[in-house]
Amino acid sequence: MTPRSTGLICAIAAVTIFSLQDGISKHLGSAYPPIFITMIRYWAFAGFAFALASRSSGGLKVAASASRPWLQVARGALLAVQIVISIFSFSHVGLAASHTMFAATPLVVACLSVPFLGEKVGWRRWTAIGVGFIGILLIVNPLNATFDAAIAIPMVATLMFGLYSVMTRLASRTDTSETAFFYTGVVGAVTITFVGPFYWTQVTPADWLWMVVLCITGMSGHYLLIRAFNLLDAVVVQPMSYIQSVLVCLIGVFVFGEVMTANMILGVAIVIGAGIFTIWREARLGRMSPSAIDPPGTP
Repeated sequence: MTPRSTGLICAIAAVTIFSLQDGISKHLGSAYPPIFITMIRYWAFAGFAFALASRSSGGLKVAASASRPWLQVARGALLAVQIVISIFSFSHVGLAASHTMFAATPLVVACLSVPFLGEKVGWRRWTAIGVGFIGILLIVNPLNATFDAAIAIPMVATLMFGLYSVMTRLASRTDTSETAFFYTGVVGAVTITFVGPFYWTQVTPADWLWMVVLCITGMSGHYLLIRAFNLLDAVVVQPMSYIQSVLVCLIGVFVFGEVMTANMILGVAIVIGAGIFTIWREARLGRMSPSAIDPPGTP
């Protein structure tokens, strides 16, 4: 098997695992506080980050050596909060509705890269962003008499993950992806531990099993994603996140009985098309940072 084939298998396996992780998060988020679930996930994720850093060539000391520690700490804390909101969105808005909004993340990143990174966005990408906004309007469907304001929850999560991605791209100018990954796990775990214990809840034995599976999916998904980036260019791996969106929507419909309306299907198709074009333009201009493209809510 060629390295490219191995990388593609790793990428597809990673987004499939992350899809299952989102389904488990919805199940647990319907019975337990999202902050509590996120804390358990992050404890496992931090252990995984420590283990990877320890096995790296420079060890923990090199992994923790950040040129701008404040930036790494800020992005790690932001992601922890974003994951809490994402789990809340899965259980209260639905997997399908949440991920149709998450599909707009590359468009948000393109917009935020102008004020935060000083990048120039040409008319092609502005056009793609405009088309993607039309797709978002179709998903939200604000003219519908039954419009649900709860759709604002995944919109907030999408904006937060877009900001996290931009901050990660900014950090990647001076720090390695290993350092970014280490801070993501450790800072997120520390942040969520400040408040998570106050939400500690009695968990049934069956759901503790699901908690363990949730942690395993997070660690294995990240490992496979790292392997994929070691074998493939970022422009090949990043669009794979849209496979996750499709799989999560299918889980939402067939496992949890959610409904995908015609406007949601058309809207997400438009957003995905605009997002893939934006990713392609990013790669053409050489601005893509592999460390910034984890699917939303992956730790």
